[in-house]
Amino acid sequence: MMMYNAILVPLDGSPVGEQALPLACRIAQQAGATLHLVHVHTLGDIVSIEGMPVIDDQLRSLGRDHERTYLERIRTRLTLNSPLTIVCANPDCDETVAHTLTQYSAAHRNDLVVMTTHGRSGAARFWLGSVADVLLRTSTIPLLLVDAHDGEPAALPAAGSQILIPLDGSVLAEQVVEPALALGDPMGAAYLLVQVVQPTMFYGPVPYAEPVDLDYEGTQRRHAEAQRYLDSVAQRLQAAGARVTTLALIAEHPAQAILDVAQQQAPALIALATHGRSGLRRAFLGSIADKVVRGATIPVLVYRPPEHDA
Repeated sequence: MMMYNAILVPLDGSPVGEQALPLACRIAQQAGATLHLVHVHTLGDIVSIEGMPVIDDQLRSLGRDHERTYLERIRTRLTLNSPLTIVCANPDCDETVAHTLTQYSAAHRNDLVVMTTHGRSGAARFWLGSVADVLLRTSTIPLLLVDAHDGEPAALPAAGSQILIPLDGSVLAEQVVEPALALGDPMGAAYLLVQVVQPTMFYGPVPYAEPVDLDYEGTQRRHAEAQRYLDSVAQRLQAAGARVTTLALIAEHPAQAILDVAQQQAPALIALATHGRSGLRRAFLGSIADKVVRGATIPVLVYRPPEHDA
């Protein structure tokens, strides 16, 4: 069974970035994992005189000292009342911040990244184009994204909380199940497996007319197949001791349907793969996973299986 042993938390010195810490600490405590707090050291703005860059080694050194002091202060605060094992790191930015984090996670065998969807850029800015977005498209280790748009840390999952796992019938999408179990089992979580079946809708030329499913019988057949599929996955998990329920539903917009189920069922988090039936080479941008990440107000565990590039 998969277990999390080394959890990476990227920080940038902002209070928003720190909002991932309570959840990361909770997971580390439950799993007995080491927490890696990483602040990538960048050169920042370069001053130029007559077109030539001016590198001030003293300012650079002061910046690094400040970052290391910041990390140590965070470590002291987190370990004050908790027996956590914490590693602080301040690596130089080699190419990009995301690349540096990827290199660090590989070197230290991190098996989970926990981070907010944005940081120093400010709470009003979407994570699109940020470090989190790059990691979503390139990282092959699970990424737990914490929404920080409301300015408050994510609520900690209670014992016995539910984890919502959207599936689409593909083996590829199922690969998120194991990372989700590694998160949920230590907290005694239950699991809700969901599959959304899309009907073939026709709206017609008349304004405000009720849309018509062009293949009603086919939609009902696929709905029944989806329910049987989910039940078969649930049986495998139940045989291993997991508490699992299933829900197959018909909806025109899968991402919104998943978010609606999350609002109704109030799970602790959502866990899904970044691709599935849509194809291995489809970009993350515009996918169902992207829309769920954007719209969710609870943490989202996103996993991009290594077979993505196969």
